[in-house]
Amino acid sequence: MKRAGVIREAGTASGAGQFAAIQTGAPALGVELSPIGVGDAPEIERAVTAFAGSPNGGLIVSGSTPAAVHRDLIITLAARHKLPAVYYARFFVTAGGLISYGPDYVDLHRRAAEYVDRILKGEKPADLPVQAPTQYELVINLKTAKALGLTVPPTLLALADEVIE
Repeated sequence: MKRAGVIREAGTASGAGQFAAIQTGAPALGVELSPIGVGDAPEIERAVTAFAGSPNGGLIVSGSTPAAVHRDLIITLAARHKLPAVYYARFFVTAGGLISYGPDYVDLHRRAAEYVDRILKGEKPADLPVQAPTQYELVINLKTAKALGLTVPPTLLALADEVIE
């Protein structure tokens, strides 16, 4: 893969921040990035189809509400155009996407519940530290890999938290 289309929500600080982080690593991997804004379904379809017109491409789907809303469309387009794609959350992979690496949302919700408990017991929310995710999960869909004609290396499979067959 020499090109990556980055599906992102450009108009938000998190979308810009995620794209900047991806831009930092791309040169070392020799990957050319193409930002793809996520808006409505026709816009996503046009942009992904145009991106897929050149060879050696794949997709990176960064975290955003529009990406989650259009999850099925993005997964369908990746499959239609034979684009390997990495997603920010496991629910994309359980719906047919190739691979995800992102926060363990079950752990995030458990930790949020602990904060609610502390607040209900009298602690001031302003006194509680901001927390970042500490647990991440790698999920791989082998059925999708096979449909794309990809072989997932055994070393990557061994690192996966979940493999969907």
